[in-house]
Amino acid sequence: MPQSRVGLQEQGLVNLGRMYWNLCPAVLVELALARREGILASTGALAVKTGSRTGRSPKDKFIVEDPASHDQIHWGRVNRPFPRDRFESLYTQVLGYLQGRDVFVVDAMAGADPRYQVPIRVVNELAWHNLFARQLFRRISVEEQHTHRPEYTVIAAPGFQADPSRHGTHSEAFVILDLERKLVLIGGTRYAGEMKKSVFSALNYELPRRGVFPMHCAANVGAEGDVALFFGLSGTGKTSLSADPKRCLIGDDEHGWSDDGVFNFEGGCYAKCFRLSRKYEPQIWNALCFGSVLENVILDPETRVPDYDDDSVTENTRAAYPVEFIENAMVTGVAGHPTAVLFLAADAFGILPPISRLSRNQALFHFLSGYTAKLAGTETGMGDEPEATFSTCFGAPFLPLAPGVYADMLGQRLDRHGSRVYLVNTGWVGGPYGVGSRISISYTRAMVDAAITGRLDGVAWRTDPVFGIEVPAECPGVPPELLDQRSNWASPAEYDHRARELADRFIRNFAQFKDVPKEISQAGPRPG
Repeated sequence: MPQSRVGLQEQGLVNLGRMYWNLCPAVLVELALARREGILASTGALAVKTGSRTGRSPKDKFIVEDPASHDQIHWGRVNRPFPRDRFESLYTQVLGYLQGRDVFVVDAMAGADPRYQVPIRVVNELAWHNLFARQLFRRISVEEQHTHRPEYTVIAAPGFQADPSRHGTHSEAFVILDLERKLVLIGGTRYAGEMKKSVFSALNYELPRRGVFPMHCAANVGAEGDVALFFGLSGTGKTSLSADPKRCLIGDDEHGWSDDGVFNFEGGCYAKCFRLSRKYEPQIWNALCFGSVLENVILDPETRVPDYDDDSVTENTRAAYPVEFIENAMVTGVAGHPTAVLFLAADAFGILPPISRLSRNQALFHFLSGYTAKLAGTETGMGDEPEATFSTCFGAPFLPLAPGVYADMLGQRLDRHGSRVYLVNTGWVGGPYGVGSRISISYTRAMVDAAITGRLDGVAWRTDPVFGIEVPAECPGVPPELLDQRSNWASPAEYDHRARELADRFIRNFAQFKDVPKEISQAGPRPG
């Protein structure tokens, strides 16, 4: 077990039980099975359950108040302050809880570009959590493990449950980012996604100061070096659409855009796998083998075959696996500047066209708006039906700085590199959720492919009268009638009414951005 010379005592972790350092996947799987943390699926993947929390817990996330960073943080509903004294008290109790217990440690990197890498360390109470971290973050060599000095440390102790009245948390669970000590403290939840998203939040604070635009997006690259970015919240199709057999996957969720191009923050993928289809998502299907982790996926009790259509635990079933499990993946995680940027929105109202083209100012309007629908189960406390929402920069839960910081960085890069921007509706056509139907992923793939390869450039376009965006009259591989949302509704008049309602929601939401240049605020919809 290769071990860094920088020990755990620097974080106050002492008097521990056995310490397992930088284990390989096979050993971590063996230990997880021996400790009854999960079972093997027929595919070889490790299947685990996360308990009552099957998604992120945004109300349990905090940032420790610190004078050095206080004025930089965009405080509010997302970034909520946690007093330093309360954090120190809670941290001391978590350290005490871990004394005498076995822990699993993995040293890794966040960021594929060596110039912007952030060394990290993840300390886990559970073996399967450590397997998740090993597969999701960027792995380092044995030689690097010996000299690894983490900049950020994540400590995940799901067995420790907070007392809100005593600790000042919202519930028994907590996800607390301490930017001064460069520490993430997680407790009371076994949902593994909290680890990766906490590191992402830290990068969204650190990297803009280093000239890197951090993005909640997937990315892939074609044979000619043409890079495409896929922005969107959980469940909008980032992972599925970026895993394209004709293109190389750079990454499925978190990237940086530097002066030299795009690079992946991670070394793995975290895919939603509810209703996963071997026909439509063969690369992801094939990746769920030994070394992968299946979260809350139901297995047949006799055959252990995964049932990806079973949502009896949650619709937010997940799979974690290294990026190299995807055929054609770009393992280096580094590529050039994007030629196409796609904003994905799962429009639960069935209003937005399946694909549309945005001007530069429209792109910044929609980037700041971040319209989509929260799909069931991606966060604790959601019901069974999608809920229309606006999430700034397509990633508000993970952005510590003011939205304008990220929007300015995007605008500068669009101006500099001339990337084309498209808005893609991966949601409903023919009516809202419950009336219409979800757009077939095969049609969405065809539209995305046409946008990326430039095959939409020569077609006729019309301007949507309400949203002002340009809609193509045709697209290779897609029925022309599908492109016109209004014609797919049983009542065009009802569509018009609902379109104006949605446009009005955009305008009301955008009112929060008071310092945005007029040309951007006026690039939004016109409810009329």
